[in-house]
Amino acid sequence: MSNGRTILTSAESEVVPTSAFKDFLALIKIGIVNSNLITTFTGLFLAFQFTGKHFLHNIDLLLFTLVGTALIIAGSAALNNLIDRDIDPIMSRTKARPTVTGRFKAPAVLALALTFIVVGEVLLFSASPAAGFWGLAGILSYVVLYSMWSKRKHVSNTVVGSLSGAIPPLIGWAAVEPALGAGAWALFLIMFIWQPPHFYALAMRRTEEYRAANIPMLPVVKGFARTKKSMLVWVLLLFPLPFLLPELGIGFLLLATALNLGWLYLAVKGFKVKEDLKWATSMFVYSLNYMTILFVAMIIFSIFI
Repeated sequence: MSNGRTILTSAESEVVPTSAFKDFLALIKIGIVNSNLITTFTGLFLAFQFTGKHFLHNIDLLLFTLVGTALIIAGSAALNNLIDRDIDPIMSRTKARPTVTGRFKAPAVLALALTFIVVGEVLLFSASPAAGFWGLAGILSYVVLYSMWSKRKHVSNTVVGSLSGAIPPLIGWAAVEPALGAGAWALFLIMFIWQPPHFYALAMRRTEEYRAANIPMLPVVKGFARTKKSMLVWVLLLFPLPFLLPELGIGFLLLATALNLGWLYLAVKGFKVKEDLKWATSMFVYSLNYMTILFVAMIIFSIFI
């Protein structure tokens, strides 16, 4: 692939048949919504467990928080698609987005996004003012700090973007305990530090596309060797974080440490591999499994505290 804008042949430029519902799910980035709801629910559930409040007595709080969070994330994702519709056609993984193909027009996307954000914030403020304010912080950090500012200008864009990805567990926790306990900040740090090695792995796989779109991702600007070193450092920073949650017991600490050791082994292995993209794919897949297993384990172990 050249460094400039790729010219598509007629066959390549054909739009894959899809449905309005699939377009809608792509617009709101349903995968991101779902993964963030896992961390939001974990923050919510752990706050219930740590404060001794009854989960089943607060179903309204649960619904306000989860639905509100889902809506603000979906709305923010739609705004991100709207902002990026000039560069998305260059990248193969984003060129079929409905904001690129024209199946969703810009005014409709804007109206939908703002409606979702407003309704979502109303629900979060209904859960607690703190949850609402953290929701606003997540929206601003993703839409303004990441999408509109750092993504196209700074190699640190991934780190900046990690702020918004680390806020959902704070929203969940703040709905139950507005002051936020130490456990809430432990979840924030885990999510914040998990994201750079996760997204750097994806960026390595899409380096030429990011280069063509003129997005200064770390592999584009600094190369693969520098990216691998950075990923190793971020993985190492994860090791002490489970110990910020001693309430979850020794079983959780052992599981979390085992997950960290597995990721560390894979990260170190990257310095010897010959197929960088294959290794990056394995790092990306491991990161997804890591996050899912770790947060589900937090919920399970918290039940027995």
